[in-house]
Amino acid sequence: MRINYFMYTAIISIVLLTGCAKNDTEISNNTSEEWAFAFAALDGYIYQISDEYVKDINKELGEVTTYSDVEGTYAGNFSNVYEEGTKYYSINGISTKEAIAIEEENGTYRKAVRDGKAVEN
Repeated sequence: MRINYFMYTAIISIVLLTGCAKNDTEISNNTSEEWAFAFAALDGYIYQISDEYVKDINKELGEVTTYSDVEGTYAGNFSNVYEEGTKYYSINGISTKEAIAIEEENGTYRKAVRDGKAVEN
């Protein structure tokens, strides 16, 4: 009976310890999901991507020049969501100091709200 109890305890301990171990793949795999938020940078400012879509766009402002999903490695018109070549537009009636529109693949425009100055690395 004592041996069965010891085996049962050992098996449970191994299962619990194995389940609590760190997964090195998850720790070193930095993706855009790990950033504080999805964003795009334009002319030195960060714009946080919102869930809102806009239709009344105005003129083209630029495009994504650098994409990366590795946190802390960005410069220029950068995004951690959108690929290089994605266009930025102004929104009619809204200053670019407040928000811009970002063209998505399906022909829609997602609003991005200005969140402050970019810190380039």
